[in-house]
Amino acid sequence: ATIEHASLVNRLLWMQSEYTLSEHDRVLQKTPATFDVSVWEFFWPVITGATLVVARPDGHRDPQYLAELVSATSVTVVHFVPSMLGAFMDEPSAARCASIRLVVTSGEALSPDLVARVGATLDARLHNLYGPTEATVDVTASTALPAEHTGPVPIGRPVWNTRAYVLDGALRVVPAGVVGELYVAGAQLARGYLGQPGLTSSRFVADPFGPAGERMYRTGDLVRWDEDGQLVFVGRVDD
Repeated sequence: ATIEHASLVNRLLWMQSEYTLSEHDRVLQKTPATFDVSVWEFFWPVITGATLVVARPDGHRDPQYLAELVSATSVTVVHFVPSMLGAFMDEPSAARCASIRLVVTSGEALSPDLVARVGATLDARLHNLYGPTEATVDVTASTALPAEHTGPVPIGRPVWNTRAYVLDGALRVVPAGVVGELYVAGAQLARGYLGQPGLTSSRFVADPFGPAGERMYRTGDLVRWDEDGQLVFVGRVDD
């Protein structure tokens, strides 16, 4: 997907407003540069004066190495996909990572059990983010608290300048609690797929709810709004 600079700026400024890095923070950069999460790992500390701690190549696969690196360099902010976060929680030395204050997860469904394990192991806030690369990494976010979730952990509410629609097959808005496909629109949408006009036109469609000429992205993900006004991931359209 072709992402504009303004889309990334919106994403980074939202993250700074929401989670606030300072010059005292240290962000672990461990995601390979071929994955979209690496973008904010690189640029968020750069625009805020925080320190960037770069893991060795393929270090993201080794929980023991990561725990040792976090402890040795006093990392305060880390990202994990939930499956790797679970592996990190299985690592005994993770309990010694007392410097971590913020854990961000995305990329997979986050379970209540894992939320509880993080809460029991680290004195850190846990935030669950969701988004496709076609909408500049993340478009929704929620705070994951151990006592609040017995069912699926929500993927949250839209970030700045972003609209989220839950629609049926005829592009009609469905009521809260009813499962539909998630469409996203707003400042973070990509231009499309480079050199693939057919694919672009099938995934980036006219937004009937926004200003004239606006588009929305069809994610292919099934979601519902919960009673707190947060989105809950249910599955994939093609499952």
